[in-house]
This record gives sequence, structure tokens and C-alpha cells, in this order.
Amino acid sequence: MKNEHYNDDDIQVLEGLEAVRKRPGMYIGTTSEKGLHHLVWEIVDNAVDEALAGYCDDIEVIIEKNNSITVKDDGRGMPTGMNKKTGLSTVETIFTVLHAGGKFGGGGYKVSGGLHGVGASVVNALSSWLEVRIYHDGNVYFQRFENGGKPVSELKIIDTCSKDRTGTTVTFKPDPEVFTETTIFKYEILSKRLQELAFLNKGLRIILQDLREENKKDEFVYNGGVIEYVKMLNKNKKPLHENVVHVEGSENDIFIEVALQYNDSYNPAIYSYTNNINTYEGGTHEDGVKAALTRIINNYARKNKILKENAENLSGDDVREGITMIISCKHPDPQFEGQTKTKLGNAEVRKIANDIFSNGFERFLLENPEVAKIIIEKAILASHARAAAKKARELTRRKGDLDVVSFGGKLVDCKEKDPSVCEIFLVEGDSAGGSAIKGRNSMTQAILPLRGKILNVEKARIDRALSNEEIRTIITAFGTGIGEDFDLSKLRYDKIIIMTDADVDGSHIRVLLLTLFYRFFRPIVEEGHVYAAQPPLFCIKHGKTIKYVLDEKERDEYLSSLGPNVKYDIMRMKGLGEMDAEELNDTTMDIEKRILRKITVDDLQAADEVFEKLMGEEVEPRRNFIAENAGYVINLDV
Repeated sequence: MKNEHYNDDDIQVLEGLEAVRKRPGMYIGTTSEKGLHHLVWEIVDNAVDEALAGYCDDIEVIIEKNNSITVKDDGRGMPTGMNKKTGLSTVETIFTVLHAGGKFGGGGYKVSGGLHGVGASVVNALSSWLEVRIYHDGNVYFQRFENGGKPVSELKIIDTCSKDRTGTTVTFKPDPEVFTETTIFKYEILSKRLQELAFLNKGLRIILQDLREENKKDEFVYNGGVIEYVKMLNKNKKPLHENVVHVEGSENDIFIEVALQYNDSYNPAIYSYTNNINTYEGGTHEDGVKAALTRIINNYARKNKILKENAENLSGDDVREGITMIISCKHPDPQFEGQTKTKLGNAEVRKIANDIFSNGFERFLLENPEVAKIIIEKAILASHARAAAKKARELTRRKGDLDVVSFGGKLVDCKEKDPSVCEIFLVEGDSAGGSAIKGRNSMTQAILPLRGKILNVEKARIDRALSNEEIRTIITAFGTGIGEDFDLSKLRYDKIIIMTDADVDGSHIRVLLLTLFYRFFRPIVEEGHVYAAQPPLFCIKHGKTIKYVLDEKERDEYLSSLGPNVKYDIMRMKGLGEMDAEELNDTTMDIEKRILRKITVDDLQAADEVFEKLMGEEVEPRRNFIAENAGYVINLDV
């Protein structure tokens, strides 16, 4: 049906902060938990900008008992005079006018992060109330806003303070009408980002305190900056050289800083930032440093005859094997691109980053020949593995349905050829696999039984992984290829479902598979294609009704809902292999009845650390993790 009503009166003009409340997702991305915490980052970013400008040494973030947030800094304090353009105080202008702040024109800040001037006003718009206190000139200035950013009164002096005290304190309470999912702040989320900011801003002290719990407080200050960041990231790994390589320099007001250290793992961990913003998608600063790393290592290896004359050059993948690297760029006018605006696009940065890193890293290799030899020999081993892996990859290419024959009869594929409606179950054991094959929807559900535990790829180079028959079968089934051949558009199934028993062995197999996906197929996890099946733990029968429940909590809630006069039977469910086809379909596979848990990678760095800790070579971090978390285990099925 056509909308016949469309005239001048239909064109809405949203004034002031109305636009933010009408479409909050345009300003903070989402109103879920992630968007809620984004409010804190916007106020903290303003304080960090003061630190970058050289005026702030301490920032304190407090989660108040009523779940509001206070951010204190000892910077210059916001200007408290009148703004000529708005006719309001500068403070009210900052908190009520979009795109108003000291980040435009280069006068207030040479370098800044955050939402480019909309931060404070957006936080105000999305809060039930917000209060700001400013300290300078021996006075304490105060203003309060309510109901989505409306000023309760004008900016006024409410107290006096020491003449040498300066700074800004902002307290706000997110509006539950906007953040309908949750308004509860998580200490762990705040802690991780604030620690990251402290690493990236050498010497800046950031304190986090949670008044909802007694004695919950952390202080982050790193005089070594990104050097200490690399050491922290490598704490569960075995470094190949003691000292962290550190290079920094600036050109045309663009500052580049790089810290790196190689370890004995096979996976690179490279994190890049621009003005403290994590550039997940990379960009020109990362491209420049990576190109320089490859060129300098090859030049040194040739000049010092570590690389044979007839050998081909080491590739970027070869020289990055086992590297932990932080790349930080501070830019007066960063241009971001990419789907999530986290890719640096400034073309001039590529050459500047390349030049600065080349000079510093070349000097390091010349001054540390023993370390240089260790790094290059590791890269040479990686190149040999890459050559072997290239041959092995040929065996995993799925050119058509006839290739299923080469699976040795393992994969039982579905009939449908449209990947958007297809799913594949990776099933623990032949017995469960047999039941799954009989109980599946053969049109859209493929079954791949796994015989035993697959290779732990955290402890193996790609060539060894590709010699493992189970892994080759998985790669062939998915159809995407891996490494330089990986192509997400060729994924054969929209859902990849891990189906294992709810016991220790099942959990181990699930972690091994997730490690494989994270290291070799990371985009399928990032794009939301990986799930874990949730087989029920209990079956409750009363009368003619049969109810399956996932755990003790759901069992108890269901039983209490039945009332006191119902007779009932509770049966603990058997393992997957002991269910018949009908039971397995009814509880775990039927699209209408099943429950799936989506596997996500919200934080790549945290995920990388967990996989290294649980699946890496070092035993001590794994032992510590088990000891620290043993108390949280409620139901352990061995």
C-alpha cells in the first residue's frame, strides 16, 4: 500500500539534542551494553585529550553506588566564560550543542580521540541527569542537566578551591528509556579499556574504583608505555629475546611509536591505534610498519648471508610469525574508513610510518646481531612450513560435489546448494554422528562426525596442521580455503554448529575446534557463523508433557512453575552417542525446538590471550587459570 501523505509538514527538523535521542545508534553505534560503556569512553577521551596536550596527569573513574559514573581529571578545566556564537556559557555549549568543542580548528588540541566533538553533548542527551564541576581560578563552577540534556540552571559558582587546583569532574546516569537492555556498568569492561589507555599514554595515571563493592579499585600507570604493553601481552608466552624493541619518531606533527617482541608461538599478535582508538581493520600506519619489517629483515638476512643466495625472499607472513607488536599513531587530523570506521586512511602516514620504523628497526638489528639471527632463523623455518603448507592446501580445495568422495565417506552433505539455508554439524564421535545422520533434515543439514580430538593448532605450524586428516576434512567441507587462499564468500554453510557432550572431553573438543576456527578461519567467527549446540541436561515428564531443560536452574524454575500438586519424573539426559535419532533431533537439532549458543569474538585481544593461556605451550598460565576459576564450577560432569 502506497503512503499517499507526503508534504512540507512531513519534513521534521530535530533541534538541539533531540536528534541524538531519536537516533542514538547513529552516535554511539548501539544502545546495548557496548553503547552504554561508550558513554564512559567519550567523557574519558576528553580527559585523555588534556593529557595528550600536556595538561593532565591523573584521571579517576568511579562507578557510584547508584550505578552512575564519575570521571575526574586534573587538566585545565573547561572554559567558563560566554561563547560568542551561541550566547550560552562555553560549558553549556559543550554539553548541549553537537559538534562544539576544542577539537576543531587545531587551537584547543593538536591531537584528540573520541567522537570528534559530539562526545560530551551525546552523553548528556542520553542521560537521565548529568552534573559538571569545573575547578580553576580558585572557584568551583557547577551546572546540572536533566531529562535528556536540558539545563536545570545556568553555570554558577558554588564554592571556592585552592588557586592551583584545576580540572573537570563529570557525573552522569544513563537513561533507562534509552538503554532498555541494561544500565549496569561492568567493571571488567571499564578496567580493560582504561588499562589500554594507560599503556598508550606513557606516565598517565588512571584510577578505577567501584563503590558498589568494597575494596574494588585498580590503578594503572605505565612509565614504559607500549613497551610494558608488549610485555603484558607476552606474559603467557616464551619471548625469544629479552628486550622489547622500541621505535618512535615524528614528522609533520604525525607521531609514530612501535614496540615489538618475538616469542616462540606461530601466530602474530599485532594491535594498532590512532589517537588511542583501536584501528581493528588496520590502515596506512600498520601497512607502513609491516612493509618496513619485511624489507629490513630481508635486507639484513641477505647482507649477512643468513638467507641463502638462491632462496626466495621471506614473505610478510614469515617475518611476522610469533611477533607481538603495538603500533601507535598520533595524528592531528585522522581520516577513518572501513565498515566500522576503525581503519586509518591518511595516505601520507604510510611513508612516515615506514621511514620511522625502518630507521629504528634497522639500527636495532645492527646493534643486536644475535637477536637478529634468532628472528631471521625463525622466519626461515616459517617459510619452509609455508611451502609445505601450500602443497597440503591443494588437498583441501573443494572444487565440486564429487570431491566429497575424497573425504573418505566422513562428510554426509545436505542436498540444498544455497549456503544461506545450509548448516553443518561437527559431531563428537561416530555413534552420535550416526544418530545425527538419521535424525537430521537431509535437505539443509550436513553432518561431519569427528573421530577423537583434533590437533591443537596453538602448538603447531600450519604445515603440521594441514597434515592432520581431521583438519583437512573440515577445511575441505567448509570450502573457504585457509591462509592466503581464504575466501569467506565460498563458505558452504551459513551455520557451523559444534555438537559435543556436556562433559570434560566434550568441552576439550569444543575448545580445540574454536582454537582452529580462531587461528585459521577467524572471519567465520567474526561474521557470526559459528554456534555451539546446547543438548539438554534433564528431561522432565508429567502426564503427557515432556519438557527438556538445559541446566539445574532451568529445571528448578520449571518445577516451581508446575505448582505443588503435580507428580513428575526427572531423568538426567544421556550423552549424545546414547540418544537415538529421534531424541537427538527433538532435543538438539530441530530448528523449531533447539537452542544454539552463538560464538562471538567481541574482543580479539582478550580472545587471543585466552587461547594462548589455555592451549599454548606454557603450563603455568593454564594451571593458574584453573586454580583461579575452580571456585566458579557449579556442575562438573566427568
